[in-house]
Amino acid sequence: MAILAGERLGIAPSETSAWIELTPELNSEDVEVAIRAVYRQVLGNSYVMESERLAVPESQLKRGEISVREFVRQVAKSDLYRSRFVDNCYRYRTIELNFKHLLGRAPNDYSEMVAHSQILDASGFEADIDSYLDSDEYQQNFGENIVPYHRGFQTQVGQKNVGFSRMFQLFRGYSNSDRAQKQNQGKLTREVVQNLASPIYPASSGSLTGVSSGSRGSSTYRLQIMQPPSANSAVLRRATSEVIVPFEQLSSKLQQLNRKGFKVMSITLS
Repeated sequence: MAILAGERLGIAPSETSAWIELTPELNSEDVEVAIRAVYRQVLGNSYVMESERLAVPESQLKRGEISVREFVRQVAKSDLYRSRFVDNCYRYRTIELNFKHLLGRAPNDYSEMVAHSQILDASGFEADIDSYLDSDEYQQNFGENIVPYHRGFQTQVGQKNVGFSRMFQLFRGYSNSDRAQKQNQGKLTREVVQNLASPIYPASSGSLTGVSSGSRGSSTYRLQIMQPPSANSAVLRRATSEVIVPFEQLSSKLQQLNRKGFKVMSITLS
């Protein structure tokens, strides 16, 4: 069986995870699936004990009294979330995790992080959570009843390409947890402040891929890219093309494409 590019890079579970939307005709088992997916996404794949679950919001969701978005809000504002990702984390680590957990992407630039830092200072933790969930971006991507998911591995309309490579720093597959030991410092602070594209590293050997690090180094990847429109053309036409890149050059190539205004549509193993 061919090994997908995502498996080599440690993101295969994200690529294959299902889009979960809770609609009125779904049964109780489907609601349970959605509840588990919300906990997994919002709590960064950290283990949740039965006694830690939010019984009242869960019951409200099952009875149709609240939407998935409101259930996400309850989980993100809970003492459980706060104890794991706010009280014991540095400020910018909290912010980058909020982006990951609630919007499914990495921060685009320093101004985004500063804006949320100002909300935290002026209005507090709960107001900052609201600012993600009440944003146009959240509504356009997830609406009321779609469970947030990691969408940062694909370039997004209206989002900078640099966020694509930064997402690899924040997500290394569902074998890892955001609550892991020594994960309380920001992973993206330097890159975001200096407006740099983050390097891409393969996941730890064995845990997700079953492939040795030596075999990864010899792999090549096919990048489907969309060229920016020509400044001299009266027609805004974007052409697509493909480039083949060795793994060891993948990070630098993504940075180069980002600087030139290209949009990366997909990455697959060549």
